[in-house]
Amino acid sequence: MEQASILNCLILGSGPAGLTAAIYASRAGLNPVVYEGIQPGGQLTTTTEIENFPGYPQGTTGVQMMDDLRQQALRFGADIRWGIATEVDFSEKPYKVTIDGTTTLLAHTIIIATGASAKYLGLADEVKYAGSGVSACATCDGFFYRKKVVAVVGGGDTACEEAMYLSSLCKHVYLIVRRDVLRASQVMQDRVKNKENITILYKHQTVGLTGDGVVEGANLVKNKGEENEEQVHIDIDGFFLAIGHQPNSKIFKPYIDMDEVGYIKTQGSSPKTNIEGIFAAGDVADPTYRQAITSAGSGCKAAIEAERYLMTINCH
Repeated sequence: MEQASILNCLILGSGPAGLTAAIYASRAGLNPVVYEGIQPGGQLTTTTEIENFPGYPQGTTGVQMMDDLRQQALRFGADIRWGIATEVDFSEKPYKVTIDGTTTLLAHTIIIATGASAKYLGLADEVKYAGSGVSACATCDGFFYRKKVVAVVGGGDTACEEAMYLSSLCKHVYLIVRRDVLRASQVMQDRVKNKENITILYKHQTVGLTGDGVVEGANLVKNKGEENEEQVHIDIDGFFLAIGHQPNSKIFKPYIDMDEVGYIKTQGSSPKTNIEGIFAAGDVADPTYRQAITSAGSGCKAAIEAERYLMTINCH
């Protein structure tokens, strides 16, 4: 194992939270080291257009915005490296993180900004049409489907909320539900059922998407595996997944407090975890908002808290 000297600040993740933390930590003189993780730039790199992030009046692409943040962090001296955290030991200080199973790093503070991954159905067409009609965030991309027809997959509160949000923008919304009931809370069920331009397709499963370069339709199976099984096709312009997110937090579980899904628990509105000197920012600790701007804000908080903590232990 290659052994490194003790870092002031180690940032895991390079989405809006990680890179904003890197900007603040660099400007504070913490000499942060950032490991980009499994998806450099985070989930935003799979988003084609971004129009709701302040400071981009004409809009921008996810790739461009993340590159802008990266360049800003580099400008202030952040050390950004390629690599994935594969193991941690937070049982004693300084904290230990292993990268790619080979490099062991020691750090006084760690900012966990590893994000969350949207759950997908596992269809090849989801990859084929990624950014071209397939989305896992109605709040991010719904605007592009104004007065169009879209489908939302899922039967829980998130799916119903996304369907309601899209129904205010779109001509029509199909809610594709695998079971014969909705799992959502009663109030959300009632809202969806009473919305004129939402059609609930119970006991339907998506088996494929169609379209020339962009999504133009979905192939479904109704009553799959039953005697009355039938093939169904719907014409749509957008396909939204709302079957949940999985926080990228598994390796921290032995040490960090999390909820039942795996989102890291933080103290009040701060990014502090149950272990002093370890902070969580962005989607890995946010099951509610999951927006670039809120992630960036939490990254700022995490860097400020890391600086304050380092001052208390006289490392900075």
